[in-house]
Amino acid sequence: MQMLTAGAAAPEFTLQDQNGEMVSLSQFKGKNKVLVYFYPKAMTPGCTTQACSLRDSKSELEALNTVVLGLSPDPVKKLKGFEEKKALNFTLLSDEDHAVADAFGVWGPKKFMGKEYDGIHRISFLIGEDGNVEHVFNKFKTKDHHDVVINYLKGE
Repeated sequence: MQMLTAGAAAPEFTLQDQNGEMVSLSQFKGKNKVLVYFYPKAMTPGCTTQACSLRDSKSELEALNTVVLGLSPDPVKKLKGFEEKKALNFTLLSDEDHAVADAFGVWGPKKFMGKEYDGIHRISFLIGEDGNVEHVFNKFKTKDHHDVVINYLKGE
């Protein structure tokens, strides 16, 4: 697993969102910063905490010219259920074959309850308006993720 670092060009991608629409990273280039956050599985406790905190911080993130894209290997139908059940107000993208996770270097070996398997590592990337990785967020708790991102954006 070779994770992208700050300064690297963000890999271009186009994925289906929770509504079945195609969304490309390039559509934000030159307009917004993009928080591309990878999470393992919709509707699980940690992922729900992280998503709801981002939901509740949307206006603050928008004021900082930042759009949120959440990526997981969940199918579109599950993402739609997650959006509806938790009243999420940002884009969720389905990376079922984990090609985008691979490109960002966040797909790899994990351990849970003594079992080893491959999966998504909970890491976020702030993509600048120029299309390059501005910052990598890989040290946070799910409940504090939004604060870590906002503090970085504010220069705190």
